[in-house]
Amino acid sequence: METPSPKHTCLKLQLKEAQQPIYVKGTWFESRFDLSITDGLNAWICHASEEQVRDRAAQWDQPVSEYVALAERYLGFQHPDSAYGFADAGDGHKRLSWTFEKEGTKLEWRWKCQPSPNSKQTTAAVLDFLMDANVGLSEEVVRKTQSFERLKVEAEKCLAQSEKLTNEKIEFESAIYAKFLGVLNSKKAKLRELRDKISKQEIAGKLPEEEEASSDQTEPFVSSDEKSEDESLKDLPVTSKDVPRTRSRGRGRKRAADN
Repeated sequence: METPSPKHTCLKLQLKEAQQPIYVKGTWFESRFDLSITDGLNAWICHASEEQVRDRAAQWDQPVSEYVALAERYLGFQHPDSAYGFADAGDGHKRLSWTFEKEGTKLEWRWKCQPSPNSKQTTAAVLDFLMDANVGLSEEVVRKTQSFERLKVEAEKCLAQSEKLTNEKIEFESAIYAKFLGVLNSKKAKLRELRDKISKQEIAGKLPEEEEASSDQTEPFVSSDEKSEDESLKDLPVTSKDVPRTRSRGRGRKRAADN
């Protein structure tokens, strides 16, 4: 299994007690790390061996990987809520420290750094790393800018195409709506004609029926005088004189014929 490549960081650390910042270059492995520190004139180094890191991690009840990751986090970028220090430790040594909070408790880590055997070489290495990083960042900025420009052109093309499709859609919908409206109006006109025709036929069919019904229901008109005369006749006694003589004449003729 291949060993993963180490990671590199460089922190421009602005200290409260110093006017000039210091640069802290870190090389981070899985279970150890190296620090190169310079203020531009002097340089210091710190080689945190696997054994030292393991002992420090055990003191803080942390896995080695977590301890290294947390150190990289605070020495890769300056945290405003952390108090950094780079104090004298005697014999030209320096003590690099930083604070952080864990579970509501403020903790401080410190590592002793020894003077570099070759300050110019250490400082040059830090500057070379910064230059390479700057070049890499510049190239990345150029690539990002070019990519942004390409995306911008593509976005403008897409926007223009979208507007074109939208206009075509509106025109198509307007034409379809106009055709549909014409067909709808034509259908409505035909329906109105049919409705009027049916209404006329129903009206024409009802008139004869109403006339017949009215004629059947009509009674002969009888005046009050006629009604009173009929009633007076009914009250009179009936006699033989009032019987019509036509029947007796008929019988007489029949008897004469027999004789």
